[in-house]
This record gives sequence, C-alpha cells and structure tokens, in this order.
Amino acid sequence: MKLRNAINSISANMAALDPTLLDSEVGSFAIDSREVEKGGMFFALSQPDYRNNGFNGDFDDATVHVVGAFEKGAAVCVVRTDRFDEHKAQLEPFRDRIVRVDDAIAAFQQLAHAAYVEWNGPVVAITGSAGKTTAKELTSHVLEASGRKVLRNIKNYNNGLGHPLTVLNLPKDSTYDVAVLEMGMSTPMNEIARLCKITPPDVAVELNVLPVHVEHLGSIENVAKAKAELVEGMKVGGTAVLNADDPRVAAMSSLSRGKVITYGIENVADVRAENIVFERFGETQFTLVANGEKAAVVFPLNGKHNILNALAAATVGISFGMTISEIAASLRTVAAPPQRGEILHFAAGFTAINDSYNSNPDALLSMVETLVDGAGLSRKIVVAGEMLELGENAGEIHKETGRKIAASGVNMLIGVRGLGKELVEGSIEGGLVESQFALDSETAGEILQGIITTGDVVLVKGSRGVRTEKVIEKLLERFELEDKAAAAS
Repeated sequence: MKLRNAINSISANMAALDPTLLDSEVGSFAIDSREVEKGGMFFALSQPDYRNNGFNGDFDDATVHVVGAFEKGAAVCVVRTDRFDEHKAQLEPFRDRIVRVDDAIAAFQQLAHAAYVEWNGPVVAITGSAGKTTAKELTSHVLEASGRKVLRNIKNYNNGLGHPLTVLNLPKDSTYDVAVLEMGMSTPMNEIARLCKITPPDVAVELNVLPVHVEHLGSIENVAKAKAELVEGMKVGGTAVLNADDPRVAAMSSLSRGKVITYGIENVADVRAENIVFERFGETQFTLVANGEKAAVVFPLNGKHNILNALAAATVGISFGMTISEIAASLRTVAAPPQRGEILHFAAGFTAINDSYNSNPDALLSMVETLVDGAGLSRKIVVAGEMLELGENAGEIHKETGRKIAASGVNMLIGVRGLGKELVEGSIEGGLVESQFALDSETAGEILQGIITTGDVVLVKGSRGVRTEKVIEKLLERFELEDKAAAAS
C-alpha cells in the first residue's frame, strides 16, 4: 500500500509530511515497537486510545517508543495529536515523518478496512465462546483442499488489535482467494460489530454460546447478544452457518440477512455427523451427511466439540461449492493445533492428551468423555485447571463439573489453581476419593511426575491463564516421548 493511500484512508493531514515519502510502499504495520520493520508504519497507541475503544486496564504509552521505531527503520509513525504535543521535544526532529491523528486505534482499524477494500475478496468470520482457533484451522484446511489460497489470523489475533494486524497482511499478497478470520471479544459488547465493519463477512460462522466472559458481560444472554453481532454484521445476501445443537446460536437465524445453513449432531440440521465411533486417541470415525449425500470420515481429533468444529468447517466448504467427498477427504488429513487435543505417547508407556490451551465446562466434560471412552481399563487421570470468566456462579459451576467428572468413571482428578479447589470438592462429593488440589500448574506437574506409570492415560486441560501446558512441560522434563526414544535407539 502506498503511503499516500494509507494516510488518505485514515483521514489524516499529509501536509506536514516529507513529500518524497508519499509514493513509497509501506511494507509492514506494527503496534509493537519491537516488531517494527524497515520501511514500515508504527502506530503508537496510548492509554486514551485503549480507553476510547473499550479496552480496560493499564497500558503503556507507546509514544515513548516512537524515536526507537525510527531508529529501527520505520518510514512513518502514527501518533495521537495530544501525545505529540506532550512529547514534542523528543518528536519534533521527526515531525515530517509523523502522522498525527485523534485516535490511533481508530486510525489503525480504518487502515485495515482500506486494505480489505483493496483486496476485495470473500471473508469467512468465525466466533463462539470456545473452539474458534480449531474451527478456523479446520475451515482453512478444508478450503485449501479445494485449491484456494487462504489467509488466516496470525496466531489467535482475533480482537480489535490483532484482527487489523492480520488484515493488513492482505495487500502483501493479492493472490489470497479467501480470508478465514476468527473474531473474539476482549471488551464488553460491540467489539465483534466493529470487527465486522473492518471486514464484513460473506460467511458468518457461530460455534456456541457458553458461560464464558459472563463476569464481563453480566449474563449468558449478553454473551449471546455479543456473539450475535457477527450474524448482524455479515453482508446482505451472505451465509450464516449456525450450530443447531446450541439453542442460543440456532435462535440467531432470525438475524440473518441472507442464507442460513445449520449443522449439528443431536438436532435436525442441514449438515450432520452420524454413526460416530471413537476408535482410539487421535481417531474418530463418523458419517458426514448433507444434501442427501453421505461420506465416511476418519477424523484425527477426538471429542464431540471437535466433531462440531469439523461440521462447521464442512458447512463452510459446502457454501463454497465443495462436494461432500472432497470435504470428507480433507478432514482425514487435519492435525490438532498445538495444545488442542494433541496426543503424546511417552516411552515409559503412558499417554497424555494435551488440551491445555483453554477450557470451559462443556469442553472439559467432552474431553473427559473422550478419555473414558478411549482409555479402556487403563488408569484415567484428569488434570483440570480452574475455568475463568464464568461469572458469579463460577464456584458452583466448578463443583457441579467436579461431580460430573466423578460420575464419568475417571480414576483421579488433580484440580489446579483457584477454583480448581471447587472442582476437587465437587468430585469428592461425587465419590471420587483420589482427588487433590494443586496451587499451580508447576505443582500439578510435579505431583503427576511422581504418580504416573505405565498404562496410564492423562488429560491436561485448563483456562489460558492457568498455563496448564506447564504440566506437560514437567512430564517432558522427566520422560521421553516414544518417537524420540525410538530415534535415539
């Protein structure tokens, strides 16, 4: 994108800029001064920008890093006018390379929209309380199997800052055929609506509405309203892809301004999974049913929630004209994203399911069911971190989840951090005597190091803030993986 076009898109005055820069290409965009590249544009965000755009908390004033950004080779920096005036002594020598704006985040998002308009391709947007990243990866994989080149979010950058960063990559390679973008929330209400203004979705995928973010939004009904902003924000004539098994998602059909395609397992839906058979860890078989056709799928992920994610991806594929057989073939070759159902076989003869990226009650119980179904007579151990953002009823939700874990048939539970104690209390109430609490993930890993033995199967899962991946790290400190041990021999 030419600098002249970039400045025009954010309605900034270019009169004070060095005119020799205006026709240069801006090759990169950054909001972190450590990631500034030569010839790039740096947006210096400050506390008023965050506050004006709904971000809570204390943030650094990046204006102090503007000089450093220029030293790293930035072509121009975007700075709030009031912050420029406050730091004028330091910034005055660079005034002909500084774009002054009223709101740096708003300018950043406007520029991302301009990049989207310049590209002008179809957007698949995905939201839900859980499973966004897995569904994004599955959807991208399915569409790539049709020969399309897919842009997807950088990492899990899915909020009002990460989403624009991803979109600003579009002009670098105009050969992208479609963008598959997860949209999340880090601010109360209207954030997804703002993301839809940056990249209006052609296909809006709604995964689920769960009691996550309740502590910020007040109720699960408000969570549903926030997630529904995606369907409300899609293009007229677009396609809403809705989970028929979630009543709050199914109710969003009335908000669609275009076509609705449903998917599900339990309820009547346009795209369904039937004859689900759990074969082993890392393999689930089911029949994909849509448009009166059927195709057998051997799916490398486990858990009902992941089958629903696969159905969402399949439904998107259908909306792009793919056949059922093409979609089924693509689903056979997917791989679990890191920390999302990874199966680790250890040379000592035990298995770990690393599902440590995030957690909520439904997903935890789904993975516990997978553990029980697949482990047979083996000892089944669950290491479960507290689940965050469940609102004022979080304690009782944890206890009830613990009771359900006890009833599932697992042999041991280690609850980790905070409300993990309520998980343990609930499991003991449910009759699971071998339950204990660990203050943090490192301690849980040390406990596991001392008790795990040949034949055991352990599930590790927790909310992102609990960092339950450290449990896996503790296992890897002491035990070799099966394939590494074989290679060493």
